Parts: sequence; structure tokens; C-alpha cells
Amino acid sequence: MTAVLILLVRLVAPNFFWTVFTPMFHISDAFTAKSDAFFNSFDDTAALALENEKLRNENAAITIQNQALLQKENSISGLVRGEGVIIAGVVARPPTSPYDTLVLAGGLNDGITQGMEVFGDGNVPLGVISVTNDRFSRATLFSAPGMNTDGWVGKANLPITVRGAGAGAMLASAARSAGIVVGDVVSVPGPGMLPVGIVTRVDSDPSSPSVTLRIMPAMNLFSISWVAVRDTGMTAISL
Repeated sequence: MTAVLILLVRLVAPNFFWTVFTPMFHISDAFTAKSDAFFNSFDDTAALALENEKLRNENAAITIQNQALLQKENSISGLVRGEGVIIAGVVARPPTSPYDTLVLAGGLNDGITQGMEVFGDGNVPLGVISVTNDRFSRATLFSAPGMNTDGWVGKANLPITVRGAGAGAMLASAARSAGIVVGDVVSVPGPGMLPVGIVTRVDSDPSSPSVTLRIMPAMNLFSISWVAVRDTGMTAISL
């Protein structure tokens, strides 16, 4: 009976079934399209997440580079630059290099020659170029054993001889009557009188008219990254 009714419908209204089910087909197509878009959105989100992660990594790398450049700029901003002054990077310092020496990334090709004086941040005298080749040079610091240079100490600018004691320390002798105390500044020629260290201890012997001054450098030798090198021709040094 059902088959007969279906046959009659098809004979009387041949497009009946197409008319009835067409909206359902459209709904199905729309649902399929939306489903595809929905699932494709996951792929797009994953790709976007990967792209964002890549950009974050690139931004982090740029930030690190900027920080390194800023540190580099800060490390050389206090160096006194001018005619005849050579800025050189420090490639080895204590404790990587032997104590009381600096290895510089600059040599004869850059105009650095033996006997030139080395200065740190704030125009602080550090030592003298003792060895040089085409590309590198070695600075022997004032604290090196056997290094002697004329200088001054205290507010009265008492003349002294600053002697290297090794391991970053320096010594000098002064008359007890001069009244040198802890905290007095020690200077050397540079040109002018430039601070090289601070008196950290005064050793005295009641039977001696002189005292021994224990002097520490004005700069932290472990943190020096850049130096200024120039020919002052004023510092009398003997090894």
C-alpha cells in the first residue's frame, strides 16, 4: 500500500520529494561548511600560536641584544676619549688572566705601543702596556709585584712611591707625622693628579718613624670591560 502511494505521488507530483527534501539538503550543506570552518579554526589557532611563540622568542632575543648593547655603552661611557686615545676591549681580566694583568683586544695595528698608560672608567689609572703584538696587548697593573710609580697621598698631597704588592693590592711608605689615615686618596700622574686607589689600612711600628700604607685600587678589577689607552709620557714606572 505504501509503495502504491509513493508511486501515485511521484506520478501526480514528480518534484514533490525534491521540493520537500531540498531545504534539508541546504541545511546539511550549511552545517558541513560551518563544521569545516569550526575545525579549520583550530588549525588556524595552532598556526597563530606558533607564530606568536616565534615572535615572542625573537622579541626576547632582541631584548637581550639591546641589554648587551646598553651594558657595552654604559661600560665605555665613563672613559675619557679624545685625540690620541684608543678604546680597547678587555678580553681577559683577573682571575681569568694572571692577577694584576689585563689582556686587551688591541695592539700595534690599533696604535697601542709598549709604555702607553691604561685608564678605566672615570679616568682612573690602571697600569701600563707592557707587551704588545699586532692584535693584542697586555697591561701590567700598578698592583703587580715590582711595579713602582711616583704618586701622592692625602689632602696634603704627600709625595710617595706606590709599590705593587700583588693580588690587586698596593703599598706605600709615609712619615708617621704626615697623619695619613684610612680613606685617604692615593693619586698618580696621568697627566694631572688622578686617583689610583684608597688607603684601607695603616700599619705602624712604634719604633719606626714611618708607616706602611695598604692601598686598594679605586676600580674593581673583576668588572673591567673596556679601557682607554693613551701615551701620557708622565708616569715614571720601573719593574
